[in-house]
Amino acid sequence: MQVNDLKNKDKKERRRVGRGGKKGTYSGKGMKGQKSRSGYSQRATFEGGKSSLIAHTKKKKGFKSLNIKAEIVDLEKLERNFTDGEEVTKELLKEKKLIKSLKSKVKILSDGEIKRKLIINEDILTSETAKDKIKKAGGKLIEKKIEKTEKKK
Repeated sequence: MQVNDLKNKDKKERRRVGRGGKKGTYSGKGMKGQKSRSGYSQRATFEGGKSSLIAHTKKKKGFKSLNIKAEIVDLEKLERNFTDGEEVTKELLKEKKLIKSLKSKVKILSDGEIKRKLIINEDILTSETAKDKIKKAGGKLIEKKIEKTEKKK
C-alpha cells in the first residue's frame, strides 16, 4: 500500500449540482417546464403560441416568369389574312387580331402552307422551316442589319 492509495473516509465527495450559469441547483433555468429541459430549442419565429407574423402573411401560389413569351402566328393564318405583296408587321397583326399585344414578341411557325408572296418585317421572329416556306413561295424576310464598329488602335 502506498500513500497515494489512501482515502479519507471522513471527507464526503461534493455533490455537483446544475452546471454552468449561476450557482445553484437549476443552472439559472428555473424549475421544471419545457424550457428547463435539455435539448430544448425554439424556432426563431415562435411568438408564444399565437400565430406568427409569417403565418399571417399572404401566400401567393405559382410563379410568374419575367421572360415574355412570344405570341405564335401560323403560316396558315397569314395566308388567310394577308394579300400578295403585303408587308407583315406587328401593327397589322394586332389590327387583324392575330396577336393580343404590341409589346410581346411575335414568332411565325410553319403550320400550314403559304402561296402568297409576303414581306416579313424585321421585328418578327420566324422558325427555320417557316423561313424556307416563305422564301419558296416568293416572299422576303427583312433582317436587321448589325453595324460593326471598328476599334481604333
